[in-house]
Amino acid sequence: MFRAGGITILAFVRSFLPHASLCCHAKVSTHRAGARRRNARQQTATMTTPEAPRQLHLNLNALHAGFVPSAWRLPESDPRAFVDVQHYIRLAQVAEAGKFDAIFLADNASIADQINFRPITALEPTVLLACVAAATTHIGLVATASTSYNEPYNIARRFATLDHVSGGRAGWNVVTTADAGSARNFGRAAPPDHAQRYGRADEFTNVVKALWDSWEDDAFVGDRATGRFVDTDKLQPIAHHGQYFNVHGPLNLPRTPQGYPVLFQAGGSSDGRELAARHAEAVFSASQSFEESLAYRRDINQRAEALGRGPGAVKILPGLTTIIGATEAQARRRRDDLIDLIPWDYSLNRLAGTLGIAVDRLSLNAPLPNDLQLPANGNHTFFRATLALAQREGLTVRALIRELAGGGGHRVIVGTPEQIADDIEHWFRHGAADGFNLMPDVLPGGVEDFVDGVVPILQRRGLFRTEYTGRTLRDHMGLARPAGRTREQAAA
Repeated sequence: MFRAGGITILAFVRSFLPHASLCCHAKVSTHRAGARRRNARQQTATMTTPEAPRQLHLNLNALHAGFVPSAWRLPESDPRAFVDVQHYIRLAQVAEAGKFDAIFLADNASIADQINFRPITALEPTVLLACVAAATTHIGLVATASTSYNEPYNIARRFATLDHVSGGRAGWNVVTTADAGSARNFGRAAPPDHAQRYGRADEFTNVVKALWDSWEDDAFVGDRATGRFVDTDKLQPIAHHGQYFNVHGPLNLPRTPQGYPVLFQAGGSSDGRELAARHAEAVFSASQSFEESLAYRRDINQRAEALGRGPGAVKILPGLTTIIGATEAQARRRRDDLIDLIPWDYSLNRLAGTLGIAVDRLSLNAPLPNDLQLPANGNHTFFRATLALAQREGLTVRALIRELAGGGGHRVIVGTPEQIADDIEHWFRHGAADGFNLMPDVLPGGVEDFVDGVVPILQRRGLFRTEYTGRTLRDHMGLARPAGRTREQAAA
């Protein structure tokens, strides 16, 4: 267990949960930390320090037992953690001790393929995060909710509720849903096509924001002396009539502490990028190389500026899986030991799903097929990131699966805390990222290692906060509170 400020994070969390049995996992193994990591600080040391230097943003993607599919098989893991609220509370408290911006919960509307091997995303995330809110004080609480199989009023109410009960810490990850299983669960024979999904998502998000604005900030009065509870002149119906939705409004609860919960998005297609440019304040992206992420960040913010948003309006947070060891060799062994616990047929099926092809087209000792086409209705982000890694490194399918740590799409970095801090610093200092959506290999051990080992290095370099300076997620991310609509603006 790495140490930060004289106290291990494990000990810190135990002070909250004295009866919880938290295990510090044994150091097993694995990956390359990147060729540029050693000279990042020398390259930036001569730069003029701005009056208000950028601060790195760190988000924990709390994916049940961990990002690596075999994480649940380790002796220190609890196979039932995916339905244990205390597991997620522990993760949030560890991340909060490390001063992370937020904890993030993904969501699915169907049972994932190959449930025979891997835990699934099971608990509804906003309900789960409401429990987490009661056990934490500062960390942001971000949940996925799909625009494909929800209604705007329900989502507006759900996230406004989370923002109220958490004191202004909620965030909504706006996604569309493309898988056939989810479509069948909502009475559709097939998912809508790509353009239709994103057209609906754009209108959906506009309606949600209008509902959040349907109360002016001072509409609630609560005056006991006069008996006036709400100034109804400051509640406005939204009267929305669009292609996909007809919603009257107003919402049935006051404007939230943040005005809006922070809006996240995760999309790599052209339609996804346009949705992010219009609505997102931060994007969970997937890039396998510095150059890809640099270009992606530039593209999203150019699109946002073209729509009238200010420069740097959208923060880019690439996904990053960390596998940490006391030495690089130990980290590599850790990765390899974890990969060896994953059945090859599982990894092949998962990779085939990412690429949108039949599994029999993949051979472990051969490269990827050279005629791969962007799936018409799949995850464009993961497809591009996976294909780019395989082509750039000239990998066989077996080697590609190992480099991806058995996962799909997101970058994996394996090394010591110093090596990982160097890599993060390079991406951040040189404009490829505003922070990272961290996906530790194993949970809780992987995030404990990051908080105890990597965070203190980032803090010493002046890249990351040592204390929270505000209470809301907008405070942590340096985002302004939306002004909202006045009665006159609503009538215009």
